[in-house]
Amino acid sequence: MKTSSIVVLLSFGLSVSAVHRHRPGPVKRQLAQVFSNCTVPNTVALTFDDGPSIYARNISDTLTKYNVKGTFFYNGNNRGCIYDQDNMANVRYVYGQGHQVASHTWGHRDLATLGSDEVRDEMRRVEEALQRIVGVVPAFMRPPYESYNDNVRTIAAARGQSLVLWDFDAGDDDGKPPANTIRDYIDIINQHPSTLLPLNHEIETTAHQVVPEVVDRLRAAGYRLVTVAECLGGMDPYQSVGEPGTPDASWHC
Repeated sequence: MKTSSIVVLLSFGLSVSAVHRHRPGPVKRQLAQVFSNCTVPNTVALTFDDGPSIYARNISDTLTKYNVKGTFFYNGNNRGCIYDQDNMANVRYVYGQGHQVASHTWGHRDLATLGSDEVRDEMRRVEEALQRIVGVVPAFMRPPYESYNDNVRTIAAARGQSLVLWDFDAGDDDGKPPANTIRDYIDIINQHPSTLLPLNHEIETTAHQVVPEVVDRLRAAGYRLVTVAECLGGMDPYQSVGEPGTPDASWHC
């Protein structure tokens, strides 16, 4: 074999080897952060799921009376359509009082059982609704039933959202008498954990009986009642903040 041929073959072999060595590996999917506890000591982030409802103003007014803030995780079309006039007014009222609004997905479906397009649709539609109604795109999403998987986390990360769970379920939406819910709150307050991230719901008994009693007891125990974003160290509650839109025919469920 001629020397020139050997050189060509060696050069070709080296180039193939170099390409092989530098071939990129599989791209690692970015997963959304998942929070189930507050990170700032001595804080409590009261959260309320499954709204908007007619009890939003009662809850908001009680929190405002004590000069504390809560976080409301909204559906688009679960117990009522978010685009109904009264529901839009309640979302605006809660947001206007300085409480945090966030996503609980459009139809309260089990995200872990859905395909990627369905998950995106569940997230996108309620994000769009909140942007239209109060001008914000939420940075936090609570998966219904605390159900999620890596597919959900991947899609949430791509949409700029973190997942928020809870470390105390008040059980207020499971038929538990409000006196029992209050007793369970008292029990955990007496244990005085460093932080607390309770799950509540936007329902009548919670609005009229549980929240006034619990807020008073939490404050008496020395806790600061803040939003989820604040209890996580001052994260941004929203990806963007702008002006609300003007309702048109596309605002429907």
